[in-house]
Amino acid sequence: MSLRRTAFVGALAVVAAVATAGVRMNADQPAPIPPVNDAPNPYNTVTGFFKLPAGREWGSTSAVDVDKDGRSIWVAERCGGNSCLDAATNEIKDIPTVLKFDQNGNLVTSFGNKLIIFPHGIHVDRDGNIWITDGQDNAPRPQRGAGGAAGGGAGRGGAAGAGGGAAAAAGGGAGGGAGRGAAAPAAPGPGAGATKGHQVFKFSPDGKLLLTIGKPGGSVAPGECCFQPNDVITTPDGRFIFIAEGHASTPGWTAKVMKFDATGKFISEFGKWGAGDGEFDQPHALAFDSQGRLFVGDRNNNRVQVFDQNGKFLDKMYEWSRPSGIYIDKNDILYVADSESKSVSRNHQDWKRGIRIGSIKDRKITAFIPDPEENATNTSAAEGVVVDAAGNVYGAEVGPRQVKKYTKK
Repeated sequence: MSLRRTAFVGALAVVAAVATAGVRMNADQPAPIPPVNDAPNPYNTVTGFFKLPAGREWGSTSAVDVDKDGRSIWVAERCGGNSCLDAATNEIKDIPTVLKFDQNGNLVTSFGNKLIIFPHGIHVDRDGNIWITDGQDNAPRPQRGAGGAAGGGAGRGGAAGAGGGAAAAAGGGAGGGAGRGAAAPAAPGPGAGATKGHQVFKFSPDGKLLLTIGKPGGSVAPGECCFQPNDVITTPDGRFIFIAEGHASTPGWTAKVMKFDATGKFISEFGKWGAGDGEFDQPHALAFDSQGRLFVGDRNNNRVQVFDQNGKFLDKMYEWSRPSGIYIDKNDILYVADSESKSVSRNHQDWKRGIRIGSIKDRKITAFIPDPEENATNTSAAEGVVVDAAGNVYGAEVGPRQVKKYTKK
């Protein structure tokens, strides 16, 4: 066999092996990353730790963060379902969506009634204020059967593809794509007639609304927020605000990070839809490390990207799998919640869902909390993740509609 043919056959073998391993090969990825599934699990799972008022059940949750005190936990919850929009009235339900629990799991504060349709991201800033992103709008939706098929594309103002959530607002289930009967828009943007949603809210710890970024109903105009805001974070010094936009995995749709000053005034934006360095396909989560570098969970590209605060691309990491939620502690340990590998993702079949933990300094995964529902066929395990001062890990789940606590064994 000639050297050329040998090389060709070898290349085919590599491609086949990569395909079998479920590794997405982007042009910018220097080498295939084999699934990282075998790290030990040093945690015990605690279910039912957080106590809701009598008669109230958990809805989908992707938003969880730790309070300024390092012990209390904030959760944004979707009104017992996967949306707070009442399909019958097209009004936002009169249910508190932002919940604070003490270190014993008792509910101590709640607010956000009739304000947030689809709480998706959460951030507690250095002063203890709570930031929430609302990832959908209230545009009128066709009755079931009047438009496209269930799960096809994006609902009006909803998110296309896995974990979209527009389904709940139009009669579908958690983690779907478009709502049943909702036709996919030809271009990104809020639905016609939207008057609420696609905004970012800043609350005081007692629930006073301090700041709103974005006009009601959303916008895709240059320099304006927002359309499908996934997450929000402020810089450690409090000077700047970053918002990640774009929940649809649709070519050409919104996929960027916007930067604002502390008053909510737009400064700049970076990124676009794609798989190259500095490009995104669902920029789903944000975190800062000890150096003030911005980490972006680029979910549908199965990687975490790293930027400076001016949007300059610095690095990319594939070892933490498919990032729905990310958190970095004071020791630069990166916690990544993967809620979609295998069950939802078509390009990450051999990666297990769960929470991967490791240092960003050596990029080694040292712990893995697996999803107990190994054979789940939809979004499962934690989508949001945070760690308290004692080292307890908390996972907010969209599909199972739970918030779990994990303690060291």
